[in-house]
Amino acid sequence: MVDLADLLADLATESEQLDALVSPLTPADWARPTPAPGWTVGHQIAHLAWTDHVALLAATDATAFFASVTAAPDPARLVDDGAEEFLAPPAELLARWRAGRTALAEALAAAPPGEKLPWYGTRMSPASMATARIMETWAHGADVADALGVTRPASARLRHVAYLGFRTLGHSFAAHGRPVPTVPVRVELAAPDGTTWSFGPTDAADRVTGPALDFCLLVTQRRHRADLALTATGPVADEWLDVAQAFAGPPGTGRPPATTGSGVPA
Repeated sequence: MVDLADLLADLATESEQLDALVSPLTPADWARPTPAPGWTVGHQIAHLAWTDHVALLAATDATAFFASVTAAPDPARLVDDGAEEFLAPPAELLARWRAGRTALAEALAAAPPGEKLPWYGTRMSPASMATARIMETWAHGADVADALGVTRPASARLRHVAYLGFRTLGHSFAAHGRPVPTVPVRVELAAPDGTTWSFGPTDAADRVTGPALDFCLLVTQRRHRADLALTATGPVADEWLDVAQAFAGPPGTGRPPATTGSGVPA
């Protein structure tokens, strides 16, 4: 079991590396479009600032968190509206994001052991919330990197994203209106350091294998499965690769297959 303090340290590192990528950018670069339709680099950081804000509400004031959900004029646009609400000039947005993620880390560290925090359609422990924030920061950082034409090295922090992707198998099916499978799936991934990350029973007939980076890109819906070196064995594993999503909420639209050999979605 991963210690909460270790998770928060990895979250801080993931955030700091993305911060270092965007902080020197010119206003024109902040306005660059990213692979997410209608979202600029600024929208990606604004989304992280907004989700840190609502996560902080969930950790410190559940009533205010639920009020923010019920007050949304259009639940289907909650994420887009949140990004628009927090969008600001680069210096102001950076300051807001930095202050928000610091406050959230402090709140999660202070949360009583065993407490379940409210979230969209579920409840999560502080450790699960920290893991989800690592996943979100990494995934939206991938969009920023794509917009800037930057290749980020894979790190050991991807294990948190991969584990969350594995744990959300049932949610992935349910979010797409499909029956949740009762058949177990084994996941074996080639880690950045050359070791293997494994999840699920060793005797499971259904399996997913391939690079950890590719699996993380799939479950965060940053790449189409056709552009990734993942192998599915068995019908449940194969269907999962079509619907996988490590994030809460309604089903994502995913990304279309790349039209070039670059691996970047069109």
